[in-house]
Amino acid sequence: MKLGFSTSTAGLDYPQSFDLAARLGLFLEIPYDLHEMDPRLPSARQLLEMGRAAGVGFTVHLPFVDLNLASLIPAVGKLSLERVQRSLEFAHTLQAHCGVLHTGKVAVRLPLALEVARRYLGEALQALTPLPLPVALENLALTPSDLLQGTDELAAVLEAHPAYGFCLDVGHALVEGKDGQAQAYHQRFAPRLIHWHLHDNHGDRDSHLPVGQGRVDWAWVKEQLRAFDGTIALEVTGGPEGIEQSVQLLRSV
Repeated sequence: MKLGFSTSTAGLDYPQSFDLAARLGLFLEIPYDLHEMDPRLPSARQLLEMGRAAGVGFTVHLPFVDLNLASLIPAVGKLSLERVQRSLEFAHTLQAHCGVLHTGKVAVRLPLALEVARRYLGEALQALTPLPLPVALENLALTPSDLLQGTDELAAVLEAHPAYGFCLDVGHALVEGKDGQAQAYHQRFAPRLIHWHLHDNHGDRDSHLPVGQGRVDWAWVKEQLRAFDGTIALEVTGGPEGIEQSVQLLRSV
């Protein structure tokens, strides 16, 4: 399996991350938001060279902090689109396997607001094509303000935009629908599934625990991963120990 980890949730800097990834045979999922916040971080070209030296590949989490492609405010949506476009250039330079994209929020859940938000999201997704690398839309639905709630609403977007794949976040699914929701997403979108986000929780909040420390059905996850040929990123806390414990459980028979 092509397994990696997010540097941001692990709380590791790049030297630590590359050392750990090289030792465990993992790739790195790069959080683009941090590169927007701190221009002192390595450029995409520099990261690419660091990865080549360490034998480490990449995926990219496209921006999500203060980002809303479905914003009801056109200026906010325009800025969000521009940020995603820049992040796609970053990911393309990095030769990333794929990018992961959040679909947006709408706090005013009135019929007209929802209609407008869905239209703006659709226009933004269309404006991003043709995509320079595979991009996966991630299941969210962690709060009522997340625009897409449940499999039907996500299906409508994926059906309208065939250029995009799907990222199954098992922790998000557990918080959204408790037991069985990850299976529902997998059953609905397996043909579009190109990336997984793996972390654990107790169903009450998106706590990003290491694998095996919550209620996610890891026996089911491991069974699905046996036939999966895309990328899988750990988004776990706990530093190197959290990563190593999670990798050990996932690679065990």
